[in-house]
Amino acid sequence: MAEKRYYMACLDLKGRSCLVVGGGPVALEKAEGRLDCGARVTVVAPEISHPVRALPANLVEREYDARDLEGQFLVVAATDDTDVNRRVSADAEARSMLCNVADVPDLCNFILPAVYRQDPIAIAVSTGGASPALAQRIREDIADLVGPEYAALARRLRELRPWAKDWFETYDERRGFFQKVVEEARL
Repeated sequence: MAEKRYYMACLDLKGRSCLVVGGGPVALEKAEGRLDCGARVTVVAPEISHPVRALPANLVEREYDARDLEGQFLVVAATDDTDVNRRVSADAEARSMLCNVADVPDLCNFILPAVYRQDPIAIAVSTGGASPALAQRIREDIADLVGPEYAALARRLRELRPWAKDWFETYDERRGFFQKVVEEARL
């Protein structure tokens, strides 16, 4: 049987409503990741830990209800209750919503890679849900290769884009120009 393949994409969460079901350490990590990207986060759980309470999120301290999904762009189930996680997944699927269930790839319609950031660069590493530990190790190896000098070059290239679009008539000319700038940077 062929390995399951995921379509890699980067989501713009700025200003979007995202739900995290769970109130413990895994929920904390998932909520922080969304907040870091500018999402409006709601956390629903019967018990919410102090670190989660410290987040700038909407906190709802009660059991999950399917109505919690209304108006949400995506949901992450991060509980230690298998039944709740399955229910969140099924409810999201019925609404054609993006849903991730922490550490249960079979209940997800998207999985979360290990991400290395050197803004504006973000490099995502996925093992297709097989091993988050391996993805994290690869991310650390990449961090040793891609330092701040790459981020500085990315910012410079972004600044050059409007000029290049005005100066070069074709996509091929622009591509050649940017390839030359990257080559000359010798990173």
